Amino acid sequence: MDKVRIDKWLWAARFFKTRNLAKQAIDGGKVHLDGARVKPSKDVEVGMQLTIRQSWDEKVVDIIALSDQRRGAPEAALLYLETEQSTTARTIKAEQRKAMGSLHGDTKPTTKQRRQIHRFKRINTQEP
Repeated sequence: MDKVRIDKWLWAARFFKTRNLAKQAIDGGKVHLDGARVKPSKDVEVGMQLTIRQSWDEKVVDIIALSDQRRGAPEAALLYLETEQSTTARTIKAEQRKAMGSLHGDTKPTTKQRRQIHRFKRINTQEP
């Protein structure tokens, strides 16, 4: 096997649950092949570099093997190798998000806070 469609490879490498989700990500510009946007029908080869943006994370991976069949996660991990810069950048961003999350609070407002919010909105939206 010399070439595989990029949407099939992303599905087989377990970056996306379905080929349709992989196609949507590619069409949405969240997958770049060697720094350029691609179409879902583009063929990938060993040695190419993919940049994949999923939620908050951006992964840069080198393709080291090809497959068009979805297998278990340990076998899927053998299809690619994430670059060291990508790994460190994701770790740093995750730590930053974790630190920022503690400032905002992860719970919904209490009844008292909700009433204060409604009161504040009502006062500031009324015209004099």
